[in-house]
Formats: sequence, C-alpha cells, structure tokens
Amino acid sequence: MDTSLHTADGLALHLSHHPAGAAAHGVVVLVHGLGEHLGRHEHLIAHLNGWGWHVLAYDQRGHGRSEGPRGALPAADALLQDLARVVDAARSAHRGPLVLLGHSMGGLVAARFAGETQADWRRPVDALVMSSPALDPGMNAAQKLLLALLGPIAPSLAVGNGLRPAWISRDKAVVDAYVADPLVHDRVTPRLVRFIVDAGDWVRGHAARWTVPTLLLYAGSDRCVAPAGSRAFAAAAPAGVVQAQEFAPLFHEIFNEPEKAEVFAALQAGLARLMSRPPG
Repeated sequence: MDTSLHTADGLALHLSHHPAGAAAHGVVVLVHGLGEHLGRHEHLIAHLNGWGWHVLAYDQRGHGRSEGPRGALPAADALLQDLARVVDAARSAHRGPLVLLGHSMGGLVAARFAGETQADWRRPVDALVMSSPALDPGMNAAQKLLLALLGPIAPSLAVGNGLRPAWISRDKAVVDAYVADPLVHDRVTPRLVRFIVDAGDWVRGHAARWTVPTLLLYAGSDRCVAPAGSRAFAAAAPAGVVQAQEFAPLFHEIFNEPEKAEVFAALQAGLARLMSRPPG
C-alpha cells in the first residue's frame, strides 16, 4: 500500500507499506541509498515479509517519488528529521520491535539516527542493519578540496556524484536496469556531501560506545564507498553489540550480486540473533 507523509518543511515523502500478517516479529524501516529509490529493493522487501517482518519503505527527499530537489538538503539534519517522522509512522502502524535497515547512504542515515542520544529528532530503535553503508565515502584529495571550496558559497549546487553504474554489481542485468530506471539520478550537492562526510566521521567516532544491536553486512570490493569505513567501525565497536560480515569479492549492492543467496541467508540469521538478545 502506497501513501505519503510530509516533512517539517512541507515536502511529501512517498511511503510504501508491506504488512506480513498478524504474527509478525515487528517492523523493518527500509532506508535506500544515494540516487535510487525504494522500488529497487522489492526483492529485499519480499524476503523480509517472507521471514515474518512488516516493512515500511520510503523514498528519501529528493529521491524517487518523493518531493524535493534531486540530491539537495535544506539543512544538515534534514534526512534525520525525515526519518524520525517515518519511524513515528511505523510505530503507529505496527507493534513490536522496530529495526532500521539502511543501504549505502541509507545505512549511514540509519546509523547516525540510531546512535543519537540527545537531538530533538532522536527516536529509540530496537536494532540496526547496515548494507554497505557509506561510513567512509572514499573521497580523494581533489574531491575534499572541491567540497571545501563549494560548500560555503554554493551548498545547493547540484552536480554529478561521480559514481559509475558498473560499480554497483557484477550482474550486468542489474546494471542495465539501474541505467534504464527513470527514477534513478546522479545528482548531489555540497551540503549533502558534507552531511555524508560528517555523519560518517560521527558514526565511526562513536563506534567504541555503540549500544544499539547492529548487523553490518558489507562488500569487500566496493568502489561506491570505501569498505575501510565499515572495517573501522566493526573493529572499534563492542563485539557483543555489533555483528559484522564482509563479503570480499562482492560489489556495492550485496543483495544484487550473483552470491545474493548467501547474503540473504546472513541477513536472516543476523536478524534472528539480534532479536534473541536480552533487552538492555
């Protein structure tokens, strides 16, 4: 079922509800990545439903069927404010545990959200799952200099994100579908890039004090984000709180790789372990 909610600044966000039945474990809020949209994750949603999870997915502002300039932010915490409203909607619609599942930039947004303890947009979540999160965007020196120059004078200037479609998967059909998808875009602004950089620094910097039960699944051959960010987070985080698994040969979209059955099995088992942890 498709619906919408409005952001604090009046944009309509496209939501998609996928109930799993009366005996569901809880609800998964799905947060997609940069330049894409929730429709690219229908197979993931089907798996989650099949395992007994309700799913609420949404298109982030400036993406997919949601309103807003492509790849733009009005303020540094806009994506986090938006997610708070989506979490509120999920809590209203479904009882039981709430799990955030974010891919790529969505994984970063979900992690920054889940780790917060003080901001007005803070909402408690029961667990976090990250798929190839953008904890380190892998920017080179020239890109960092450009961000430093453009950020103060043109924070909303939309430019290409520099990511190549061939980097998302080793499956040509996946890449071809991505290229042909009219809802996919490659726009990014300095303010959005600054959020990605700062949020990644924040999440890695708080890893040693992480308390949210977390499953981290990431691609070891990722060229869209730097796998080093996930490795650093996993190494610093408490072992009893964060489960991490690297898939060494896989490209960025681990649920769209030829070995996706292995990744789905790891996700199913990881969710079961997260839900079996005692509270507190």
